[in-house]
Amino acid sequence: MESLHRIFSFTSMSAEDLAFNRLDFWIFFLAFMVLFSVLHKNKLVRSMFIAAASLFLYFKTSGFFVTLLALSVVVNFFLGKWIFKVDNKLGRKWIIAFSAIFNLFFLFFFKYAHFFTDSFNKMFHTKYEVFNTFAQWGNGFFGAGTFEEMILMPAGISFFTFQSISYVVDIYRKEIAPVKNIWDYAFYVTYFPHVLMGPIVRARDFIPQIYQKFQLSQKEFSEAVFMIMKGLFKKIVLADFIATHFIDSVVDNPEGFPGYVSVIAMWGYSLQIYGDFSGYTDIAIGISKLMGFELLPNFNSPYKANSVADFWRRWHKSLGSWLKDYLYIPLGGNKKGTIGTFVAIIIIFVFLIFITGWYELIFVYVGLMSLYGIAILISPKVKTFMYRDLNLLITMILGGLWHGASQNFVIWGAMNGLALVIYNHWKKVSPYEKSSWWIVHFWKILFTFNFITFTRIWFRLKTEGAPNKMLDRIFNHFDFEWEKFTVILSTYAPALLIMLLGFFIHWIPQKWKDFMVSSFVKTHMVVQMLIIAVFIVILYQAASDSFHPFVYLEF
Repeated sequence: MESLHRIFSFTSMSAEDLAFNRLDFWIFFLAFMVLFSVLHKNKLVRSMFIAAASLFLYFKTSGFFVTLLALSVVVNFFLGKWIFKVDNKLGRKWIIAFSAIFNLFFLFFFKYAHFFTDSFNKMFHTKYEVFNTFAQWGNGFFGAGTFEEMILMPAGISFFTFQSISYVVDIYRKEIAPVKNIWDYAFYVTYFPHVLMGPIVRARDFIPQIYQKFQLSQKEFSEAVFMIMKGLFKKIVLADFIATHFIDSVVDNPEGFPGYVSVIAMWGYSLQIYGDFSGYTDIAIGISKLMGFELLPNFNSPYKANSVADFWRRWHKSLGSWLKDYLYIPLGGNKKGTIGTFVAIIIIFVFLIFITGWYELIFVYVGLMSLYGIAILISPKVKTFMYRDLNLLITMILGGLWHGASQNFVIWGAMNGLALVIYNHWKKVSPYEKSSWWIVHFWKILFTFNFITFTRIWFRLKTEGAPNKMLDRIFNHFDFEWEKFTVILSTYAPALLIMLLGFFIHWIPQKWKDFMVSSFVKTHMVVQMLIIAVFIVILYQAASDSFHPFVYLEF
């Protein structure tokens, strides 16, 4: 009873307490499905119920930040209606501009206020401080202590902001029509399986499902259950176990280990973050399927990628698709540059120089522009490549900044953007680009995986200067000795074996994985229940004493 009161009372809990890998969430979901089974036949009632339940869950995890989510729903719903009715081209542009400013303002205020203020202070040697104006207004109206005056980031703000922008932009582009009522829109934006950590759901993919009749076959039910089990396995076994029993010990104290152990730990981190985020996505897809709704896959075996470009087509596909359609293409994409392209690239380079202190980047910038200038004089066609390269760099750097307010995320994005630029030129002259030789294919996968893992040093180690400590251990204190290596193997044997298992499962052919799914679906319900029971026992044994929240909860 105490547990039920904690979950269903109007008192806040942390987002970690109601994450997919916590029992409290599954108690909530079970109660939700009981009511959903009664109310789902009427589409409007279904939308109202799901929206209300989603807002309640958001309130439980984020407190009064639910008012921000509700405000976003109301404003963007009416902006969508408004822009659909306006025929004047200039008027429509003003509405879309207001929509972008409104949505991005809250994202920048809550997520980046401290980051940009600190960067400004460092750049101009000032001492400005950030204060929460909205909390002060709210406390003055509702009473002192109602709102936290420290600027805290609302859970899921990056995801529901991008969804809101894409909804209005898609109506502006006449790709979709507005939803019929505000409850349908609230359902789309606040839908609890994805509102906190994604995937980013596009209106054109999801909204048509709101008006469809609920259907759930035995096959779909079994597939949903398998997806949930797969996601929990990835999170609890592949991600949390190796993080608790190996990765965290090394990454948080690289000076205490030989450099090669940091390399192994970062390989493990690549598996951890994949298991963590794709595991969340699998669970979200599974529980959504139980309600009769389809969420698009967000990952496609990313470590099978044979190039950086291939990797970003496979990893976090919903974000990549969003950045492509709403940032890269509007900047000009592959074909042209805009004023925004050149303004953005200058601002980004200046910003990178001052937040990193790497003043040598000035020479990199001047050198790149000079090379492009000379190439354009030789062949005007180079302009197209220049625009594509600049637009790619801008998109990836801003994609890095989307992940977090840290110079390390910006560096991580810039490194991946530069890699994409280099690859786009290299593939035109590489004699191995279209090779079918298995050794070439193996090498390309290995090189891509290691490059992605290397850049994640800046992704995992968020504090300033921390990546340099690990790099120093790797390059200056590699110190491989067989005797010490055997000690490392024996000390961390369980975690290392789980790592090997995780990579084996990831790299096996897709048809093997499809066979496992189809085999589970075809088995009798009693056998499925036995499999689930055994699976739960295994998860319980593998579960760590220390709780690991989902990585993307902080984004």
